[in-house]
Amino acid sequence: MTKIVVDAMGGDYAPLEVVKGAIEAIKEYEVEVILVGLEDKIRAELKKYKFDSSRISVVHASEVVEMKDSPAASIRKKKDSSINAGIDLLKTGKADAFFSAGNTGACVCSATLFLGLLPGIERPGISIITPTLKGFSLVIDVGANIDPKPLHLLQYAIMAEAYLEFIFNIKRPRIGMLSIGTESSKGTDFIKECYQLLEKSGLNFIGNVEGKDIFSGNTDIIVCDGYVGNVALKVSESLAEMLFDFLRRELMSSWWNKLAVLFLKSSLRRFKRNTDYSEYGGAPLLGVNGSVIIGHGRSTAKAVKNGIRVAKAEFERSVNAHIIESIKKII
Repeated sequence: MTKIVVDAMGGDYAPLEVVKGAIEAIKEYEVEVILVGLEDKIRAELKKYKFDSSRISVVHASEVVEMKDSPAASIRKKKDSSINAGIDLLKTGKADAFFSAGNTGACVCSATLFLGLLPGIERPGISIITPTLKGFSLVIDVGANIDPKPLHLLQYAIMAEAYLEFIFNIKRPRIGMLSIGTESSKGTDFIKECYQLLEKSGLNFIGNVEGKDIFSGNTDIIVCDGYVGNVALKVSESLAEMLFDFLRRELMSSWWNKLAVLFLKSSLRRFKRNTDYSEYGGAPLLGVNGSVIIGHGRSTAKAVKNGIRVAKAEFERSVNAHIIESIKKII
């Protein structure tokens, strides 16, 4: 049975929602969960539930990396943090995958430093699944590397292709690069150099795409540097929340509208589900030598449960082994 180590102290609602999500995960999936963090707090939460105790264990870690902490400094100064302890369990083979909704930078630093990178990969990339008008697409990188080289974007594209092929069975996914115009002449010198590498790679590169194309569904993968990707991610999240809030306010503005809600309930539920980050679970940190999933800082139990599901799938389908083979063929 796949063992997932979970940072029980990571996220705005930890450990309450993390423990609850872990309980839900073992009921739905064939997994064992190792909760890492302040043992007394974790066990206090576990006492609230009835569950198969053989499938959840607790490992004590005496320190917690806060969201405000410097990522690099936290790894050095808080050596016994739940993030470091969890990554160590993965490194030593006591777990198969790692999930955390904690400090993203600290997760990236810890995973890169202690797990190392896959052969042929120079920088890891955070990838997210985002809904589109035609299903979904994968965006990489959204924050791991804000000052990449052109080669790194090529590596992101290769890793993303392997992920979509072996997790979602999408063969030869369409790959676009985020720029300020679709023409190959648009963008900075960095973007133009990336374009040349991707065009010659043998991947199914369809060219540059603009911000408006992120949700069109015309591409399966969008590659970008971590700075641009993170800004696009945060703007998208804010926009989705704003639209849902506007819609809710409008529907509650009169009794006629409230009556209409009764007939729109199923449609509204689908809308909420399609734009809800918790449905997607977490963002795979591709390129590190291990299965690492980074959850949203506001992860609820549902998001944690789905993050564990994503971690399980990445490990069981040997995504990293396929990435290594793809890198060997193309670079």
